Amino acid sequence: MAIVAQFSDTHITADERGVVPDDSGPVRALRAAVSALLALPARPDAVVLTGDLTEAGQAAEYDRLRALLSPLPMPVHPMPGNHDDRDALRAAFGAHPAVAATADGPLAPVQYAVDVAGTRLVCCDTTVPGSPHGAMDPERLAWLDDTLAAEPGTPTVVATHHPPYPIGIRFIDDMRFRDTTGFAEVIRRHEQVIRVISGHVHRGSAGTFAGRVSTTCPSTYRQLFLDLSRPGRAAVTGEPAGFAVHLIGQDGGATTHFVPSGSHRPLMDVE
Repeated sequence: MAIVAQFSDTHITADERGVVPDDSGPVRALRAAVSALLALPARPDAVVLTGDLTEAGQAAEYDRLRALLSPLPMPVHPMPGNHDDRDALRAAFGAHPAVAATADGPLAPVQYAVDVAGTRLVCCDTTVPGSPHGAMDPERLAWLDDTLAAEPGTPTVVATHHPPYPIGIRFIDDMRFRDTTGFAEVIRRHEQVIRVISGHVHRGSAGTFAGRVSTTCPSTYRQLFLDLSRPGRAAVTGEPAGFAVHLIGQDGGATTHFVPSGSHRPLMDVE
């Protein structure tokens, strides 16, 4: 069984001087998430970062992000969100072979596949530079199709920043993954895909897409208020920050847990 942790929407933010304050909310929140992950009895085999890693895509923000993640002993696999800068992310994670290999030119998509304990993790780039919504153009869809076709017998998790299914919160759905028809066609063609996992929403959710269970991850920083009314409003809430943990079996089964940040030790043993 592979254990894949998912951090998302960390939003590490520099101030007007280009410095990331040590006591800023995103920094304190990511420290808490890292501590909570390290406290798990069974440590994950890898951590995937599903976008909006920084607030403005600045080099200083990525530098602080890497420093905050440095206590993690397992591989960390980053991908961009709409707040990120592809080239700055690639430069910051240049020691990651798969990320470095995406450098085909300025603003080239950051998309790659890695093995995690016998499970394949395919990181897609759904970002549209300069826009908050997501999309995958024909070239990116062709890359995904070829990548999935290369290992049809390996249980596979496909990761995106923008979720491909509607969330019901207008603020998020206005910045949705647009025109998902082609993406759905690719996923349906490859039966080994057992999960589509995403970020962007700042809260945990589960849905279906192309016949697969699909999930979004809580933000390690702030959660979005669950307003399902129309027109609704965009607001953050005091709900706990957190992350997701995905358990992927070699038989193709999968389970997702949402874990709140902070110290949550067992209170008592239960027979």
